[in-house]
Formats: sequence, structure tokens, C-alpha cells
Amino acid sequence: VGVSLCWPGWARFSYVRMKYLFFSWLAVFVGSWIIYVQYSTYTELCRGKDCKKIICDKYKTGVIDGPACNSLCVTETLYFGKCLSTKPNNQAKLGDQGNLSELVNLILTVADGDKDGQVSLGEAKSAWALLQLNEFLLMVILQDKEHTPKLMGFCGDLYVMESVEYTSLYGISLPWVIELFIPSGFRRSMDQLFTPSWPRKAKIAIGLLEFVEDVFHGPYGNFLMCDTSAKNLGYNDKYDLKMVDMRKIVPETNLKELIKDRHCESDLDCVYGTDCRTSCDQSTMKCTSEVIQPNLAKACQLLKDYLLRGAPSEIREELEKQLYSCIALKVTANQMEMEHSLILNNLKTLLWKKISYTNDS
Repeated sequence: VGVSLCWPGWARFSYVRMKYLFFSWLAVFVGSWIIYVQYSTYTELCRGKDCKKIICDKYKTGVIDGPACNSLCVTETLYFGKCLSTKPNNQAKLGDQGNLSELVNLILTVADGDKDGQVSLGEAKSAWALLQLNEFLLMVILQDKEHTPKLMGFCGDLYVMESVEYTSLYGISLPWVIELFIPSGFRRSMDQLFTPSWPRKAKIAIGLLEFVEDVFHGPYGNFLMCDTSAKNLGYNDKYDLKMVDMRKIVPETNLKELIKDRHCESDLDCVYGTDCRTSCDQSTMKCTSEVIQPNLAKACQLLKDYLLRGAPSEIREELEKQLYSCIALKVTANQMEMEHSLILNNLKTLLWKKISYTNDS
């Protein structure tokens, strides 16, 4: 009788225990597989030593040349540090630009790395390889602008730009293994806790608004910001905004060629990067070429929570009103350029007036 009374409880205990062990093992297996795949991708695409060997072999045989080659391959004072991207494809064609002759002269000036008045074959090959990269082209065009990192040199398709102290608009840097297990909503809330004081945030925000002005219908055409995420923006120790990653800032003419006539079922199919969206023409089932949201609206969307958190009470209501007006901007609206300039200037004025006499700014 004693055995018959105890056996069902023991059976239930064994079943629960085995079920727990099975799901624990399954969780460990799946987690390990995810980490392995992520690590394999990371190490495959962030192979600094292999990149250096390939570049330096080409330099030593005279195939490529540039002002950074000696530091990288001879004195070895230039070295690879943290890998900032594991994306293998970041290229796009140059496309048609305004003031093309001036742009060509500007590129030739940059290509002449040793400043001897001539562009050698090695320098020309390096420059051509670099011109396939949006970020390099934009740095050349905006090299005299405050919020574009300075181009320090190049060697082949490797280019060197100035160091930026803080490489994200907000938040803290966590190991990628930990990032895998943090829900995105919780991550965004946590990031907002790790920001500078409000006057410093306002100064950084003004820098972003000024950068939007720099790429909006400049002398070399209009550029579109197709990934306005916090990780692509940084700032220096003076809290001046610096663009950390400009690979998804593309010439408008290029984007139109890339996206027009793409087959679509809905507007969700008409997206380039994460932020450049056009509409799907249901009559032809093709994407249109006109981007719906201007750069300024996307910048304001990014800045909304960033600026409203901790904003001084006396300007919070007006600031919120202006930010929402900014976010509502559409490219297709009548007098969009006039509205764009008015909203941008009003926002900058509001922020500057509040921080002009503070020590933090």
C-alpha cells in the first residue's frame, strides 16, 4: 500500500523534472546557436588583419597609393580598432550631381594625396574605389562643414576620418552578446537614462538640424538621410554633433533610380534603408520615386523623446508643438521648402535662446 500511494507523486515529480531539463537544454542550445551565428558573422566581416594584408600588398606592388598608406603599412602607426559595422555591402554609384565640373575638381584635389600637383595611377585607383562609397563622397563634398568628420587620409578603398569621442547620440555600449537578449522597447527606455544634461542635448540637437541644412539642396544636389538612428550620430567633448556613419545618406538622384519601378504590393515594399519611403502605385504595382518624408521630419522624430525628456518647463509646451509640426512635414506638401526653413529656424532659435547663457552649452 505504501508503494502504491507514493508512486504517482514520484511519477509526477520525474515528469516535471524531465520537462524542465528538456526546455532548459533547448534554451541553452538555441541561445548557443544564435551566439555562434552572430559571432561567426562578426568575425567573418570584421577581419582587420586580412584587410590590412590585402591593402598593404597592393600598396607595396604599386597598385594603389594614398596619404594613409605609409602609416598603415610601413611605420604601422595606423591600426584597426573597434569594428563599427558588419554590413558587407555599403556601395552605391555616384550618379548625376549639380555642379559636376566643380565636384570633379574637388575629387581630384583630394585624390592627390601627396600634394605634388599630379594624380598618380595608384592614387587614381584608390580614389575610384572610394567614390563607390556614399560616405566618402559625402565627406569630400562636406569637408568644410562642422558636423562632418574630417577626412584624414586614405589607402586603396580604406579611408581614415577623425576620431569621435561619443559614437552614439545616447545610451551605453553593451557587449553584443548581451544586446541579443534585451527587448528593444526596454533598450530604448534604458538608453534615454544615459544622456548628457539637457542644455548639452539641445546643443547636440542644434548640430543635427544644421547638418540637415548642409545636405538639403546644397551646391552638389540634395542628399537623403535613409537611416536616422541614434547609433549613426555622435558628438565630441565639446558636445558638437558629428556624423559617425553616413553610408545611408544617398544622393536623391541615386535613390530615385534605385527605387522607381520596383515591384510592390504595398507601401511597405517601397523602402530604402530604414527611413526613405515612397508610395506604391496600386494601378501599376510599382514604387513611385518621390520620397514621402523629408530629412528634417525624420531628424525631429529622432529628437522628440531626446529633447522632451528633462526639457525646462517654460519651453516644453512650445518645444513639443514645434517638434510635432516638424514630424508632420511631407515632401509633397505645398510650399514644403518654405515650411521646412521656417520650422527649422524656429526650432534652432528656441533651443539657442534657452542655452545661450548656460555653462553646459
